[in-house]
Amino acid sequence: MLNILSNSNKDINRLIEKGYAVSIDSNYLVVRDIPYLDEGKKLLIGAIVSKLVFIDQERVQSEDHQIFFCGGHPCQLDGSPILNMGGGPVSLTLKSEDLVVQRSFSNKPSQGYADIFEKIETYVTIISGPAINLHKADPLTFRAVEEATDSVFKYRDTLTSRAEIGDLSLKFKEDIVAIIGLGGTGSYLLDFIVKTPVKEVRGFDSDSFHVHNAFRSPGKLEKEELDKRKAEVYQKRYEEFRHGINIQSKFILADSIDDLKDVTFAFICVDKGSSRSEIITLLIKMNIPFIDVGMGIERQNDSINGMLRTTYFPVETAEEVLAKKLVPTSDLPDEVYRNNIQISELNALNACFAVIKYKQIKGFYSDDGASNHLLFNLDNLHLIGE
Repeated sequence: MLNILSNSNKDINRLIEKGYAVSIDSNYLVVRDIPYLDEGKKLLIGAIVSKLVFIDQERVQSEDHQIFFCGGHPCQLDGSPILNMGGGPVSLTLKSEDLVVQRSFSNKPSQGYADIFEKIETYVTIISGPAINLHKADPLTFRAVEEATDSVFKYRDTLTSRAEIGDLSLKFKEDIVAIIGLGGTGSYLLDFIVKTPVKEVRGFDSDSFHVHNAFRSPGKLEKEELDKRKAEVYQKRYEEFRHGINIQSKFILADSIDDLKDVTFAFICVDKGSSRSEIITLLIKMNIPFIDVGMGIERQNDSINGMLRTTYFPVETAEEVLAKKLVPTSDLPDEVYRNNIQISELNALNACFAVIKYKQIKGFYSDDGASNHLLFNLDNLHLIGE
C-alpha cells in the first residue's frame, strides 16, 4: 500500500526518498526511528503517527495539524520538557505490535502545513532536534518497514481510523456470522454485517431475485440480476468489497450442521414459523447464539400500522427464551402472509435493531443487558424492551 501511496502522493514520496522509515498502519502514516531525549538526556527512539484522509484509494491528505507519538514527552538539552506541543496522554490501537501510542501533540504554525512532508519535517525538528544535537542521532535511517495489515476489506476502512475506534472493531475479528434468509430484512442485515469487520459472512437463501426484491433491499437494481438466485446476486454485489463473503443458494434445515460449522453468531430472517422452529432447534443444538427478527405490518383503514420484533437467544438461556413463545414457531394461514406488508424503511429499521443488538452483545456499543426482546410500535414509535 505504501508503494501505491508514494506513487500518487509527492509529499509521501519525498519522505521516503529523504530517508524516513515510513509505513502505513490502520490508515495512519507512521514514521519510525524518531530520536528524542528523556528528562535524563538519555537517547530514546519513538514514532510519529499521523491520521490520513483518503480522497480516493490512492490519494491522501493529512486530516489536521496534530500527530500521535509512540514514546514519552521529548525533552530539551537541559532535560526540561519541550514546550508549546499541546496535546496530552492518549491511547490508540494500531496493528503493529511495536507501535504503542502514548500521547498526542499539537503544533500548528499560523499558516498551517503545506503538505504531509512539511508537517512531518516540522515535528521531527521539534522532537528530535535536541537528540540530534547531543547524540548525533539521525532520524533518516532509510529503513523499509513491512506494512501491517490483516483487513477483511478490499477497500481501506477509513471510517474506523477517522473515528479512532480500531480497538473496538477488533471485537469482531474472529466472528463468523450467518444470515439465514435474505429477504427484505435479511438483505439489509447482510449489507450492515458485510461492512462490519467480522472474519466471515455466510448467507443462505435459495429464492430468486425479482423486481419486488429490488424495492426492499439495499443498492441499485441491475437489470441482469433479475431472475437470478439471490445468492448469486448478493455474492457478486459484495465480493468486490471484502474477503470472507460466502452466500449460498440453499435453505437451512435441521440437518444443515456442516453449513453452520464454526459459525459464532447467527441471524434468522425467515417468514414461516415452521422453518424458524427448525432453524432455532439446530442453532440451540449447536450452541450458536442468535437473533431472530420479525415484523407484522398491515393496512388498517386509511393507514399502515404494526410492529417490528428483535429477539436475542443467548446460548445459556436459549431454551428459556423459546419457552416464552416470544417468536412464532408455527405457520400462519397463507392469507395472513399475503396481507403482511413489507416496506424498505421498515425492513432496514428491523435490521438496524438486530445489528445494534449484536454489536451490544459484542461490547462495541454500551449495553445494560436488560433487554433481549425488543418490540417497536409503528403508531407511536415506541421501543419496548423485555
